[in-house]
Amino acid sequence: MKRLLKNAREQKGLKTREVAQILGIDQALISKFESGTRKPTKDQISKLSQLLEIDYETLMIAWLKEKILYEIGDEEFALKALLLVEQEIQNNKKIINSIVLSTIQSVLNEIEILKKQIHSFQHFDLHRISKILELNFISESNHLNGNSLTFEETKSVINEGLTIPGKTMREHLEAVNLHETIAYIKDLNQKKSPISEKEFLIIHNLILRGIKPENSGKYKNDPIIIREMNLFFNWYETNKNNLHPILLASEAHLKIMTIIPFENGNVQIANLLMNWILLQNGYVFATIQGNKLDEYLFILEQCQNKNDKSLFINYILQIEKENLLRAIELVSK
Repeated sequence: MKRLLKNAREQKGLKTREVAQILGIDQALISKFESGTRKPTKDQISKLSQLLEIDYETLMIAWLKEKILYEIGDEEFALKALLLVEQEIQNNKKIINSIVLSTIQSVLNEIEILKKQIHSFQHFDLHRISKILELNFISESNHLNGNSLTFEETKSVINEGLTIPGKTMREHLEAVNLHETIAYIKDLNQKKSPISEKEFLIIHNLILRGIKPENSGKYKNDPIIIREMNLFFNWYETNKNNLHPILLASEAHLKIMTIIPFENGNVQIANLLMNWILLQNGYVFATIQGNKLDEYLFILEQCQNKNDKSLFINYILQIEKENLLRAIELVSK
């Protein structure tokens, strides 16, 4: 591992001081990592992998190998123990994957049935429930971001152009901007325009128009962020036709909230991207309720801490199912 780190740093023309400064790690530690006298933490491995452009899997394997060697060294029964560990890890992984996939597939099947039911409705009913769910999404998404406009107030601002007494100009702008951004996304979907980095940045610009113009439509000035977003769009292109749309949308949201590419508006853009993918594939809005911010943030944190994206996927699956059921109820009223 020490050779991997040193060679990658030198190839990029970076000094240990520069690596330390960019990553916020003491320079002495960087030198010790390269000499092999200290081992990085898992979090530091992730940062080093991104900055030095070392394949994360390759670096993690080297890191784990050294951890294992340090623990067992030249113990007499080390090889036999390692064989048993390998078998147990493989068995546990199969069991966990089987449980997760069966749970997800069961909910996906329910969702597809509900989706077909909705698509059988008359055009007038589809248009009506689409407007209600869209307004609810705007209201709840802004509430998630600290906006105090109620559903009825949001509706008045968007449909009637009213100014609500006691509410700030920013709150009004957030409602109008999100409404216009969704209209832009729907237009892209109607034209069958693909999701791209260019449109992603335009949408970020739209939601912050008149609010944070200096930060809108631009990533943080950080080479790691720019590289991560390049990797994100490579991942999206690779998986857009392979993953189920809801899984794709959920993972896209999760990845954006892991990268945090913008100075402002990260929750809004992650939410919009997820629903952009869902609407593109004939689903309804997956609306995270504004009064459940703590639950949402807790699930994001758990996903990152446990490195388990299935927690967030299941969370979004349940939200999508609930909104499909709500749409059906709206028609039956």
